[in-house]
Amino acid sequence: MKVSVVIRTRDEAPRLRLTLASLEGQDALHEIVIADDGSSDDTPAVIADAAARLPIRSVRHQASLGRSAASNAAAGLATGDILLFLDGDTLLGPDAIVFHRAAHRWPDTLVRGETWHLRCTRFLADPALCMPWPDKADGLARLPPSERDLLRVTEEQVRGNFAAVAARASPGVYPGAGPRALFEEEMEAIERASPQSWAAASGSNFSIPRALFLAARGFDPEMDINEHRELAYRLCRAGARMLRAGGARSYHLTHRERWRDPLFERAWQDRFAALHPDAPLEGLVAYWSGFAAGRPRTRFFQ
Repeated sequence: MKVSVVIRTRDEAPRLRLTLASLEGQDALHEIVIADDGSSDDTPAVIADAAARLPIRSVRHQASLGRSAASNAAAGLATGDILLFLDGDTLLGPDAIVFHRAAHRWPDTLVRGETWHLRCTRFLADPALCMPWPDKADGLARLPPSERDLLRVTEEQVRGNFAAVAARASPGVYPGAGPRALFEEEMEAIERASPQSWAAASGSNFSIPRALFLAARGFDPEMDINEHRELAYRLCRAGARMLRAGGARSYHLTHRERWRDPLFERAWQDRFAALHPDAPLEGLVAYWSGFAAGRPRTRFFQ
């Protein structure tokens, strides 16, 4: 089976450069298809530079169409049997593609990898140059140069010493006890084939047969958060199964003080409920509320 890595990106050129470096030398990589969703930074130059070393095709939107539409556009150009979705600020660990491919033992399979994050990258506009965001410059300047250097993530490290990069990682897409606990419970739910495992689908480090994705018409373009869970809900109701790709680890180069809390963005809930009136959204929202508030959680995964 051939694997196409599908990347959606917008205005994250320094991180995209590192993401693409992490794909160099990956076994089982068929191609990379990138959707540049209206970037105004150096993203086109980053893509052109990496295309000299990697099998890259890309589509560029002059104005942003949103995460789902961008992913659908890139997936429409892909030719692999398997689509592996990755964000433009996420490194893919060594052999992750091999682990994803091995997990696709049946045609109707959705595969979730292990989603980790790299600590302290949220302070940096450019992780390779250790360049801080403007509001983080004073705090970073107070650190000794030796400590500042420890925050860097460079292309050289990604290509030649990935173990050192991975050593500073922690489970969960974002820092904190909540994202870590959510990661652990989601992965456990997939392992024991919970009927609610569709809710453990991830936006990045998530793979699906291309034929299945196209037959489902991809992500709902009216959803730009939890679009991956809505797609997984649709497909699982039709008989697809969620599986875990053990060893397929990704590393999010974070850029937020906190995680992207779906409870603060209501539009996705309205759209999800309109598409699937019987979906257990109230239970899912109550479950997530426990993570956000740091209090004992209700049970969601059965």
